[in-house]
Amino acid sequence: MLYIIGLGLNIDGISKFGLAVAKRCKKLYIENYTVDFPYSLGDLQELVGKKIIPADRKKVESLELVDEAQRRDIALLVYGSPLTATTHISLIQEAKKSKIRYKIIYAASVFDAIAETGLQLYKFGKIASMPAWKKSFTPDSFMKIVQENMSMKAHSLILVDIGLEFPDAIQQLKQAADKHDIPLKKLVICSRLGTKHKKILYRNFKELQEFESIKKPYCIIIPSKLHFLEKEVLEDV
Repeated sequence: MLYIIGLGLNIDGISKFGLAVAKRCKKLYIENYTVDFPYSLGDLQELVGKKIIPADRKKVESLELVDEAQRRDIALLVYGSPLTATTHISLIQEAKKSKIRYKIIYAASVFDAIAETGLQLYKFGKIASMPAWKKSFTPDSFMKIVQENMSMKAHSLILVDIGLEFPDAIQQLKQAADKHDIPLKKLVICSRLGTKHKKILYRNFKELQEFESIKKPYCIIIPSKLHFLEKEVLEDV
């Protein structure tokens, strides 16, 4: 049987049921290519009480896990909620085709936690993902999603690629925004939500350019027009 288990946002974020299942599985994998964890693999292994094998994109997107689930109970551990990445939905589809039993065990994700900013969840538009740029590859199409959201007066949540440091992300955001004629005024930065080291900042873009201590994982929110209650909460963070 194949289990896909959400880990939540901190070391204790996994549900009681998810932890019990993980402990009895014959083999555990952890998806390690979509997010920078706020804790170590060693801490998680200590919590579960067994070895956890890192699984890269190639491993998860192949049929290896489904094939192995034919022979024994295995689990794929996923930071946050287990189905926020389309890769994991594809894994379920492959399990269905192969007639392999599967179960999803949910947990909290960044999509829940951003409500702590005071921004109303129903006012968010499409989610954008910012990739890490390379010298010869600087994709900025994620800003088209921001444009669409702005046209609807919707807030924009930007998820940041694994390994991308905050100063680099801010610089990329500035270049992409300039190219698409999007003004960057006050932004919301959320770092390590759901942990004891959480940080929520609501600052002018120029101020954020001077921040270097934002720890991963973090996300960026470009707010649209604020309701007075949203503004009240943000001004107080």
